[in-house]
Amino acid sequence: MKAVVLLSGGLDSTTALAVVRSQGFECHTLAVDYGQRHRVELDRAATVAKALGVVDHRVVKLDLRQIGGSALTADIAVPKDRSTDDMTHGVPITYVPARNTILLGVALGLAEVVGAFDIFIGANVLDYSGYPDCRPEFLSAFESLANLATKAGTEGAGKFRVHSPLLKMTKAEIIREGVKLGVDYSQTLSCYDPDATGKACGRCDSCSLRKKGFAEAGVPDPTPYQ
Repeated sequence: MKAVVLLSGGLDSTTALAVVRSQGFECHTLAVDYGQRHRVELDRAATVAKALGVVDHRVVKLDLRQIGGSALTADIAVPKDRSTDDMTHGVPITYVPARNTILLGVALGLAEVVGAFDIFIGANVLDYSGYPDCRPEFLSAFESLANLATKAGTEGAGKFRVHSPLLKMTKAEIIREGVKLGVDYSQTLSCYDPDATGKACGRCDSCSLRKKGFAEAGVPDPTPYQ
């Protein structure tokens, strides 16, 4: 069985890759260089892909800075020190317009080329920062689109499935699962605003959720923070 796994080099996508691998899939990983502020994540994705023994790791370049509209792709400050309550209300400025639609679209193209019908994404709805493209409704709709928009889908070669194995897990549960599967979280980066050396800021939403997850999981956080 072949699978395409979106891999950002962060905690969630790395754990998702470990889960997919444990299920016996031949993994083709895909990272997207979309002009993100936290470009060091691309290096982490490559490191993780090598460590977890994927068949093929590719990086696709798409410059979403030309669209902007996000603190990750434009000259907009990344919010820091927000409370958990603040994170659960509204869509934050770190939302990249249509990002998961675009990333899944690229993953779908790769899946069709390598002959995979299973696409995995590390989306999560419990410990997330209000992103509309992490919801189960979105993922279900994209799966329907995938089977209507492709040669493989319309000619009956197979049925595309979009999987999100971490969708309803807390960060603590995700971390515990990763530890069980042998994930080295020191290789991952979740920060939206790391410094030039790749150290996490420790204060953005993603860092806050990561810290909280490790604390609740009772697992030491290996992240070097600024």
